[in-house]
Amino acid sequence: MESVLRLIRSLLIGLGLLVGADAWAQQPPGLPQGFTQEQFDGLVDAIGRAVVKKIKEEPDLARPAPKTSGAAPPAERDEDVAGATALKEFLDRTLLTLRALPDLGIALRKLPAVLDRSAEDGRGFVGFLGVVAAAIALSLAAERIVGALMAPVRRRLGRPATPEGGPGPLGRLLGLAVLDGLGVVATWLTITLLSGLWFSGSSGQARLGAAVLSAVLFWRLYMIAFRIVLRPDEANARLAVMSDRNARLAFARVSAIIALVLLARLVIRIAAVLNASPEAVAAGQVVGSIALLGAFLWACVASRAAVAAWFTTLFGKGPIGRVLGQNWLVLAIPFFCALIGARVFGAVSGRAAVPAAMLFTLNAVLAAIFFQTLLRAIEDRTGPKAAPLIGLATRCASTGTLIVVSLLIAQVWIVDVLEMVDAGGWRALARSSATAGVTLFLAYVGFELVRFFTERHAATPLAGGPAEEDEHGAPASRLATMMPLLRTALLIFIGAIATLVVLSEWGVNIAPLIAGASIFGLALSFGSQTLVRDIVSGVFYLADDAFRVGEYIDCGKAKGTVEGFTLRSIRLRHQNGQVHTIPFGQLGQITNFSRDWTTVKFNLRFARDTDVEKLRKAVKRIGQEMLDDPEMKAEFLAPLKMQGIADVAENALIVRFKFTVRPGKPSYIQREAVKRIVRVCREVGIEFASSLVSVQTYGASADHALAGAAAQEALHRAAGELLAEAK
Repeated sequence: MESVLRLIRSLLIGLGLLVGADAWAQQPPGLPQGFTQEQFDGLVDAIGRAVVKKIKEEPDLARPAPKTSGAAPPAERDEDVAGATALKEFLDRTLLTLRALPDLGIALRKLPAVLDRSAEDGRGFVGFLGVVAAAIALSLAAERIVGALMAPVRRRLGRPATPEGGPGPLGRLLGLAVLDGLGVVATWLTITLLSGLWFSGSSGQARLGAAVLSAVLFWRLYMIAFRIVLRPDEANARLAVMSDRNARLAFARVSAIIALVLLARLVIRIAAVLNASPEAVAAGQVVGSIALLGAFLWACVASRAAVAAWFTTLFGKGPIGRVLGQNWLVLAIPFFCALIGARVFGAVSGRAAVPAAMLFTLNAVLAAIFFQTLLRAIEDRTGPKAAPLIGLATRCASTGTLIVVSLLIAQVWIVDVLEMVDAGGWRALARSSATAGVTLFLAYVGFELVRFFTERHAATPLAGGPAEEDEHGAPASRLATMMPLLRTALLIFIGAIATLVVLSEWGVNIAPLIAGASIFGLALSFGSQTLVRDIVSGVFYLADDAFRVGEYIDCGKAKGTVEGFTLRSIRLRHQNGQVHTIPFGQLGQITNFSRDWTTVKFNLRFARDTDVEKLRKAVKRIGQEMLDDPEMKAEFLAPLKMQGIADVAENALIVRFKFTVRPGKPSYIQREAVKRIVRVCREVGIEFASSLVSVQTYGASADHALAGAAAQEALHRAAGELLAEAK
């Protein structure tokens, strides 16, 4: 104890030294200024007695701190204990809630007595039920009457939508939706009128009647979306891909489930108004949720085939979407189980945020599916001319809808349920992420626009199968040839800019990234000189317009039709089917056989006694016939004509012919010309040269060996001439 007092005294002296440092700096150490020795000792004794008293009252203060080991107790053990405790408390509250279920029945049995106003010259319970039933019937009848009045207009709008004449597909769908809305507006007006006439005031009957009519109105409002998509009685205007029977059954099931949900909510509200205990109300919510789960599962299983066909058509462009569409129950059943579990948890624990978030998620997903179905229906009903542009618009709209729905669902769960950030923090986060989200969306739109416009001008891919040896098709334009590279460059530019903007908005310093990319590019240029040479050579080949997609070229090492190219190499398809991939740096000299025009020259061998003038006239007539042929006249730039005698052989006149055509089918034109020359020469009596060798002997007997040798020599000489001409 004395050591404690000495410690306190030392601390007080140190404090006094700090307080009076300026005064003590000029005088020797002593008592604090303004204190006598007796006052200072009394102060120390009083503090000591107070400390001793405190230690006696709380002995733990005097105990030394326990020696701790190097490792603290694991946090997982505390979390496990807390989780087990929370689970036990939830189970206890669940049992307590279920035990209060009879109280709900007791409270609901009071309803006839509460609603009976016959003693006050009002309506009795049975009369009240009759008035409510009449109000419901009149409200629904108003919708039916409006539908009957608009039936002719509905029939005209329900006819198959065609691009020619009348409203377009979007106008027809919008008109039918407006007619559905008019029916619900009639229901709303009727409910408003009847509520003012029969259920005005603040009595129990008035409040219950107004609540019932409000439930009917919400039921009809909620069914508008399903009616627009399913169209149970209008197959031509149906958005979902279903048969008439499946559409009617699915619409009836959805209508029954929504009515059941609203009825369950109405019963819970009535129980709360009748002053039922909170546990009894929660018990009613639990029982109603279990009943709703059964209804959901029944509807899903009963509609599995119809909805699978709908979702497969909607999301079946890719393999993942096709699998998810065909097996949608794998996702739907766990989601509905989680939804009902959230309702039970909210009823027992009193936390309404979790079931509200699940219900909001369901509504958001349904809205996204309906909107995607509408977009797909508009795309399917569009004419072929506007189909590419409509497809572009629908893809962009689908992406924007997906982003908005994802943000809304994330806000509900992050802010309201998980409470990771408050509303103010979420607004700040949303503002900081707005630029990033808009940038990504605009980048996607830019990507789609680039792909749309480049595909319109890009070269058409060549057929994969073998074609005629000489038919290479019409070559692409220079713009079409450049489109693949232009598209790649634009997409890389858009992606790089979008990535940098998003990273900058998320607080990432992009200056080191840009510097690192520059250094990497410099190192790549020095380390990959062959690659750089190929790329630069390709740029200059394209700048010189040396070739285009679809043209037939010869680069020395290979020849074939240009199928496409990348930044580094060109791809050639040989007429026999082989594909040559050649780097631009190795192309060298290029011979283009498909540019502007082609002059074809070929020789034919005629008999030595052929009338050349007669042959010339015959060939001129053949050339005119080919010019008049509708299949070939567009190919000719100069007609077929005889150029003259190219050579005179021992047994033949070698005559040369020529014509000028557009590149693409010169060999076909040549074969057709030779075929017609052969036919016409036979008709006019012009003979071709024969390889027959005649040996004539005079006077003496024939030397057969000598004749055979001469004939063999003549045959070899004729074969050599033919080979030379072929080369």
